[in-house]
Amino acid sequence: MSPVAETLGCRYPVIQGAMGVISNPEMVAAVSEAGGFGLLATAFAADPDTVRGQIRAVKKLTDKPFGANLHLMNPLTPRFAGVLVEEGLPAVTLSGGSPKQIIPVLHEHRRKAIVVVPSVELACKAADTGADIIVAEGSESGGMQGFNGASTLVLVPAVVDAVDVPVVAAGGIADSRGYKAAFALGAQGVQVGTRFIASEECIAHPNYKKFILDTGDNGTRLVNLGRYQVRALNTPMVERLIAGEPMPAMARKDSSIEDAWVRGDLDAGTLPAGQVSGLISAIRPVREIIEEMVTP
Repeated sequence: MSPVAETLGCRYPVIQGAMGVISNPEMVAAVSEAGGFGLLATAFAADPDTVRGQIRAVKKLTDKPFGANLHLMNPLTPRFAGVLVEEGLPAVTLSGGSPKQIIPVLHEHRRKAIVVVPSVELACKAADTGADIIVAEGSESGGMQGFNGASTLVLVPAVVDAVDVPVVAAGGIADSRGYKAAFALGAQGVQVGTRFIASEECIAHPNYKKFILDTGDNGTRLVNLGRYQVRALNTPMVERLIAGEPMPAMARKDSSIEDAWVRGDLDAGTLPAGQVSGLISAIRPVREIIEEMVTP
């Protein structure tokens, strides 16, 4: 068994990426039921009670292990961490900032800390801070990006060489070919995001899923949002933003994210997705996605 799967208590070392408001309990439970490690997202949760309610909704659907992601830029993160500990989640992924304040809290309660990093430098810092697992996320992945990231093919082996904890590869993985490639690079597991958006259990709107299916290898763009970039599907809205038009006022609100991702209004906000969208051609059940991925 992979050290990652053993650490997380799951059958396969496949971690579901936490994707904002579309990381719904049904999908999280489906990933864990299929042998992977499902993750709830907390980045857009309004309060700790919302997080607790989402966790309990997953528990009603599965008795398999699952975790959650903490977005470290969110000022509510320390309170959310307390909820995750109280609810008994075995592991938490930490992304979007320094994990040094949260890792001791998790370790105090014997929870595992999985730190997502875009560079060797941050991987080393995370390992020194006590990360149990490091996710090396290449620049082709969807969602938040820095301005000088390396691709998965370069980043993963570099991180494997630099740290002494298990490394999980993220970015560009959607099928058995990507899964096997990750292990060839020295990773001991994978984190998968975009492929699970195009699953039957994901709450993402059919417009979002169809856009992924219709996207080619160059169908995503990086949108500069100031402090960071977002890799998103090349919708008309994204084309306008790249051309220099300002972000519409409504698109800056959290409600616009749900309008775009869940309600299907493609002009309400960006639709995060990785370059791997170009390899996705069908909406499939989570179990089929995972079983195909891990087939020898």
